[in-house]
Amino acid sequence: MDLENQNRVKDLTEKHGAENIVVLFGASEAETAGLAAETVTNGDPTYAGSLAGVQLGLTTYHAIDSEFKASVDEDVFEDQVGMMEMVLDLDAIQEEMQTIRTNFCKFL
Repeated sequence: MDLENQNRVKDLTEKHGAENIVVLFGASEAETAGLAAETVTNGDPTYAGSLAGVQLGLTTYHAIDSEFKASVDEDVFEDQVGMMEMVLDLDAIQEEMQTIRTNFCKFL
């Protein structure tokens, strides 16, 4: 997650409270999504940005997570995300995101 987005997430969390923030990712690889999710939950593991050492514990999902999919209109999901489901490694992404939620999310 780049430094600008780290700052945005940190500012929004300070303004609205961590319990009111859900972060949605769309990375095409499980490792990339997991690294970004770890950044907003447990702190920037690269210690390069404003979230270095900051454990926000935010709730995180990937756009293909079944929990997220169930929460949005079926037609909108199909229009915006449907193609991704056909080309991504869904199991690996969902497993990675579930691991992050289990280990670091405070507001599920």
